[in-house]
Amino acid sequence: MWYFVLFFYFIFISKLNKNPVEGFSAGLIDDDDIYKWEVVIIGPQDTLFEGGFFKAYLTFPYDYPLRPPKMKFITEIWHPNVAKNGDVCISILHEPGEDKFGYEKPEERWLPIHTVETIMISVISMLADPNSDSPANVDAAKEWREDPNGEFKRKVARCVRKSQEMAFD
Repeated sequence: MWYFVLFFYFIFISKLNKNPVEGFSAGLIDDDDIYKWEVVIIGPQDTLFEGGFFKAYLTFPYDYPLRPPKMKFITEIWHPNVAKNGDVCISILHEPGEDKFGYEKPEERWLPIHTVETIMISVISMLADPNSDSPANVDAAKEWREDPNGEFKRKVARCVRKSQEMAFD
């Protein structure tokens, strides 16, 4: 199955070079491992995350594209849909099929047609519009619901500043 990841990598990179998508960059961490990618998401304009540079890893399973990659922020980020350890929790990255809790429709979950580009667009959208109904970080979700311009905003601003300081490390 490694050839699927390699195939999608070359398709993605050639497409990205021809038509760059605003808001992120992506590539292999190590040329010898096609299963581990590094992405940098630029905080979306007109959001609390604007101006930030958030680094994350995408780790593809060996049976990709049948199963989704895992995404983990390496840069500290305060968000309802990002666990405190950096794991991203959005529908598009959940295993395909029925949701045992009945919260997500199968078409909202992973489908083999998704690409790095569709994942990144979903994550950028998630930054702009958090889903506090299904949080990975309950504390951030509570702050987002109760006082988005108070403590939540201060914590996000601190993460944005840190990300700017570490952007070129």
